[in-house]
Amino acid sequence: MDHLSYSGLPFEVQRAAFLDLVAADPLLGETLARVRELALPDWLVVSGALYNSVWNHLTGKPSGYGIRDVDLFYFDDSDLSYEAEDGVIRRAAAHFEGLPLPVEVRNQARVHLWYPQKFGQPCPRYTSASESVSYFASKTHAVGVRFDADGQLELVAPFGLDDLFSFRITPNRVMDNRRTHETKGKRAKENWPEIRVVPW
Repeated sequence: MDHLSYSGLPFEVQRAAFLDLVAADPLLGETLARVRELALPDWLVVSGALYNSVWNHLTGKPSGYGIRDVDLFYFDDSDLSYEAEDGVIRRAAAHFEGLPLPVEVRNQARVHLWYPQKFGQPCPRYTSASESVSYFASKTHAVGVRFDADGQLELVAPFGLDDLFSFRITPNRVMDNRRTHETKGKRAKENWPEIRVVPW
């Protein structure tokens, strides 16, 4: 299969292909089922485990290649203490035990509290897990999935999917995330040489 076979196609075609590839990936299938059981508020599996799995499929690489962990966002602004988030992280660690990849859990309602110290600049106070995805350093990486009330996979992709299916890492300049964009782009290119990184 040509790795660019979905590049430039209409969004609905790309969305269906993306969700089919995610659902068919053995690593993601089991992880998503476990995430659903955990039933966190406003949860979303985001980023690398998703787009890397699609790139693996399209370039003939094995499931899990180049993936370090699974990022799981949730949004709960009822208690913004570190202790509350830590309790969820500990509960999740026990729940996800035995999965091939570690699951990194973060409450997106708390990001604005620690982001300035870690990255040296302020960050908006998000109102949902989905909103936080639109602030990722690269538009290509801004993808998330969850199950809807009917048990169907639902996609969050504020910038669409064409960058992802075109193997093009495009900067998202809504915040000054140049370093993250370049670091992630460089690492991705080492694993998937087909990738082109658009300069910041």
